[in-house]
Amino acid sequence: MEYPRLLLVRQHFPDRSISDVRSAVLNELVESPFGGRTKPGAHVAIGVGSRGISNIATIVRAVVDFWKSKGARPFIFPAMGSHGAATAEGQADVLAHYGIIEATMGCPVISSLDVVPVGRTPEGIEAFMDRNAYESNGVMLVGRVKWHTDFAGNIESGLFKMMAIGLGKFAGAQRYHTYAYKLGLEQVIRTVGRQVLASGKILGGLAILEDANHNTAQLTAVPVEEMESREEELLRLVKSWMGRIPMDLDVLILDEIGKNISGAGMDTKVVNRGVYGQYNPWPDAPRIERIFIRGLSDHSYGNGVGLGMADVVSDRLLAKIDWNPTRINSLTASTPAAIRTPVHFSTDRECLEAIAPTVGKHDLTEVTYGWMRNSLELGLLALSENLRRTIEQDPHLEILGAARPVEFDGHGNLSDLLVPAGEEIGTTH
Repeated sequence: MEYPRLLLVRQHFPDRSISDVRSAVLNELVESPFGGRTKPGAHVAIGVGSRGISNIATIVRAVVDFWKSKGARPFIFPAMGSHGAATAEGQADVLAHYGIIEATMGCPVISSLDVVPVGRTPEGIEAFMDRNAYESNGVMLVGRVKWHTDFAGNIESGLFKMMAIGLGKFAGAQRYHTYAYKLGLEQVIRTVGRQVLASGKILGGLAILEDANHNTAQLTAVPVEEMESREEELLRLVKSWMGRIPMDLDVLILDEIGKNISGAGMDTKVVNRGVYGQYNPWPDAPRIERIFIRGLSDHSYGNGVGLGMADVVSDRLLAKIDWNPTRINSLTASTPAAIRTPVHFSTDRECLEAIAPTVGKHDLTEVTYGWMRNSLELGLLALSENLRRTIEQDPHLEILGAARPVEFDGHGNLSDLLVPAGEEIGTTH
């Protein structure tokens, strides 16, 4: 099959990165009311989630050191629902892979699935809290505020969601997603979060905002009395920074998906897919006709959630999936469609030759392609040369060198093009 040549393109987003993340955390917490809300010797539980957040180990260590400076005895716990295969060991392992262990954090990391009930919401939903967190003198959450992959609302993914589903562990996550099927996830997050707040155990949180380059761009201390309203403001802000694929595409090639990249494996609002199988459900995102996924991130630890949103995948991806955590995570979230197995082949060449003729173009040289590492890294991508006019009209896009042919290695897999000229070529994915 004949392919159009590919242009390596740099997409320029505003750089909002914080130069000294640790100092920024400490300055934000020192200016907050947190320090005056506990007594010396208080046990403070610091909840940390499972997402791949830039500088997360640095941020959490700074939070630990802040509480120590106030005479508290902090400990860290995983604020996760069904992640880590819904086991205490698995959830501790997720944090460990981010460098969050006792030796580096300077405090214990205590992982357990035990929960205590903290009452029922007006809708009758029983709310739960991690037992160790509940038995502490106060709980602080450290998490990223961003858009959610499953729905659009005024509160999506962030501290409130961690307070509901994260603190509720596996027992809570199962119940909450079941109610969300009828009530909607935003309503469940809000009502369960309010019930958890009513326990009096929450001190507040540190909200992390990232720019389109996946840099730490803002750190905001959010006191408990402001959590709901402040999170709405922060979500509006970070949505305005969102990176996007710059144009409609017939075929999008992703090197990898993974839970470290997005809760749905790939960011649905970037690739314009729905976790229930919908094509192009987000009106503000470019239209993507077909998605080809080549592999699974090593940092997803076998969780293949998201492969069901693709149209074709490589056998290499399927070989890396651990179906136990994948099934647990998907079924707990009530999204079984997200782990359906798409059409699959042993080589990239076969995958592309099978899927390109399905986009409705008789002349396959007119098929438009985009190729990215994953849905998080949007700064560097390869775009087919038949998109050159559109690329040149966008002031945020820079073409890096001459167009290159699509090439396959001896195994029939794509040879890496996602490296600017003059830089070391990485291994084939």
